[in-house]
Amino acid sequence: MPANHSFTRPDGKTAPAYYVEPEASGNAPGVVVIQEWWGINDQIERVANRLAEAGYRALVPDLYRGARALDAAEAEHKMTGLDFSDAAHQDVRGAIQHLKQSSAKVATMGFCMGGVLSILGAIHAPELDAAVAWYGIPPDEAGDPATIRIPLLAHFGNQDQMFPPEAVDALEAKMQAGGVDYTFYRYDAPHAFGNEDWDYYDAEAAKQAWDRSLDFLAKHLSG
Repeated sequence: MPANHSFTRPDGKTAPAYYVEPEASGNAPGVVVIQEWWGINDQIERVANRLAEAGYRALVPDLYRGARALDAAEAEHKMTGLDFSDAAHQDVRGAIQHLKQSSAKVATMGFCMGGVLSILGAIHAPELDAAVAWYGIPPDEAGDPATIRIPLLAHFGNQDQMFPPEAVDALEAKMQAGGVDYTFYRYDAPHAFGNEDWDYYDAEAAKQAWDRSLDFLAKHLSG
């Protein structure tokens, strides 16, 4: 699916993205939406569109540069091949900086692989004002979550085998030790419960997590 927008990364390179904004204002608060391992597909575009309907400028950096996975094996291959450091420090941070040109406040919202990158943005991007992560935990070597100094909201499934509850507990312990302003919600649901196009979609948990995310964004991006 072709991108309809582009932005400049901190290293000066141009990166493609999907972009949508609310009708009311071009300088509304911004949200960098970060894809799952599938790439930019219809589902992640719907997330961006819903955010625009809620009053936010939404920018989805195209981490796969136009490619998208059609099955789980291909998605895993693409995710494994992604340079997460480059994605976090260049694509995600560049997208944040791009929105900051017109938006006073900007948050990230990422899912699975994007949830990992949303937390990495909270660690490494000083321009960021808030972060939302749906079922994603970065590896220890990628950065110390105890250093996060912005509000962070995260959603996890208690039946998640990719990011199991004990990994969530370990992440929470680090944030507690660092005095991070965080809120974790745990749902009786599997991994990727918020993706309505995937086998593990849980409509009740997804709605609750979405409503909580909108409340969080309204609190931390307004004013």
